[in-house]
Amino acid sequence: MAQKRRGKTTRKQRQRQLHRRMFLTGVLVVLICVGIYSGIRRVAKTASDITAVDYSGSDYEDNDITDWTGAPPIDVELLTPNSWSRPQTRLKKVDGIVIHYTANPGSTAMQNRDYFENLPETQEAQASSHFVVGIEGEVVQCIPTSEWSYASNQRNFDTISIECCHPDDSGEFTDETYNSVVQLAGFLCKRFNLTSDDVIRHYDVTEKLCPLYYVEHEDAWIQMKADIQAYADSLS
Repeated sequence: MAQKRRGKTTRKQRQRQLHRRMFLTGVLVVLICVGIYSGIRRVAKTASDITAVDYSGSDYEDNDITDWTGAPPIDVELLTPNSWSRPQTRLKKVDGIVIHYTANPGSTAMQNRDYFENLPETQEAQASSHFVVGIEGEVVQCIPTSEWSYASNQRNFDTISIECCHPDDSGEFTDETYNSVVQLAGFLCKRFNLTSDDVIRHYDVTEKLCPLYYVEHEDAWIQMKADIQAYADSLS
């Protein structure tokens, strides 16, 4: 009889253990489901937060240029998005155009563009420009006109930057560079309803001697602005 009782007790224990395992398994499944649901809600909330950003009243979408009629030929070589030269910060409006010089005599437009591209590796500085105009007048676009460039300090948020190559230490532009700058800046003035009064030098923002020649020769700068206005006025 004792053996039979021990046998019955063992079967009951096994049944209880089985029921316990089933219960624990059910609890585990419920916890996993709750965790998955919570994760989905967090992801959905994050996506909702992103899409809910209010850009109403912003000119951001209008700052993307699709019709370049009137601009000089442009080689579009956009920088890879990164925190050193192309942060992809939205340029909500364009209130001005800033002219710079590279301070790197003899360098080409593509060499300066590639310098910006490599900044995530070299980490020399946060720097870039929307456009670079070369010694032969070639124009390379590095950043869309709807995004910030790291060029003009406290005016990054509302300006388009044009970096200009030069053959020697004087910083004077070649005729080819000059003509492309006039056409590009004039086109941008027309596109964004600006005048030559809105075309400034880096010097006018920070007093840095940039573009050097056109800081040291005010008459040359005044003439450039007049040429930019004349070109903008010539565009229909």
